Formats: sequence, C-alpha cells, structure tokens
Amino acid sequence: MTLISFANYNGGVVTTTTTTRVPIDTAELASRLRLGVTRLARKLRQQAEPGITPSLLSALSTIERGGPMTIGDLGVAEQVQPPTMTRLVASLVEAGLVERSVDPVDRRVAWVRVTPAGAKSLAQTRKRKEAYLAKRLHRLEPDRLAVLEEAAAILDQLVEGES
Repeated sequence: MTLISFANYNGGVVTTTTTTRVPIDTAELASRLRLGVTRLARKLRQQAEPGITPSLLSALSTIERGGPMTIGDLGVAEQVQPPTMTRLVASLVEAGLVERSVDPVDRRVAWVRVTPAGAKSLAQTRKRKEAYLAKRLHRLEPDRLAVLEEAAAILDQLVEGES
C-alpha cells in the first residue's frame, strides 16, 4: 500500500489530502484484460473480408509481413503442423490470394508469396477493422483516449519479444 500526502498552503490555510493506493490484484486484472482483449478480437474478426477465415487471414498476413517464404517456414511462424498449413495454403492459392512456386534448387520445397489480390484483401480488412475501432474511439472523451493511447503502448510492451 502506498500512502501519498499533499499539503496545500493557500492564504495561511493548510489543507492536506491523503491518497491511499490499494494494491492491484494482478490475477483479477489479467482476467479482465483477457476478457476484454478476447471480446475485442472477436469483434475485429467479424470485420474481416467475407469468405476468409481467421486462420487464412493470419497466414496471409504472415506471408505479407515476412515476404516470400516456404510453406515450412510459414507453418513454424503460424505454429501449425505441415499438413494443416498445406491445406491452408491450397485454400489461399485457390482464392487467388497467394501464389505458390516450386524452389528451383530443391523441388520438394514450395514458396508462397502474396498476390496483388491478397494484398488488396488484407488492406481492405485492415481498413474495415480500423474504421470499426475509430468509430468507437471517436465516442470517447479525450482523457479516456489518452488512457487508451498509453494502454496501447503497454500492450505492445507485454507482447514484445514473444512469438
């Protein structure tokens, strides 16, 4: 517990303000954050382009971020087993969102890269999600926006360095 005391000297009158900081229950805070983040993630997933599943969107985004990569590397990045990743990539290829090519040196290795249609789909999804959030943020008071701005930096810090 932290005890903070402020003394104000105003025209010979002394006023004292004492604030007691109650210890934060980190388990309770973790539970509330988990619930809030999960609910927000669900709402944002609903803003994705129609017809693309969260798994496909995640894989497509990883390919865009990482540049051309092998299906094996994509599976590692997405933490998905090779057979599952092969099926996901096949769906992305069928939808025209990625191109698959055989490695010229080792024909057993397949490379994937985002197509212009895939990049456009990602951009549209991001735009829709950001518009959804911006609309809700616009309703908040400036002091609440400042708190969220600080919280965004803290959330980045929480996941920094994790994969």
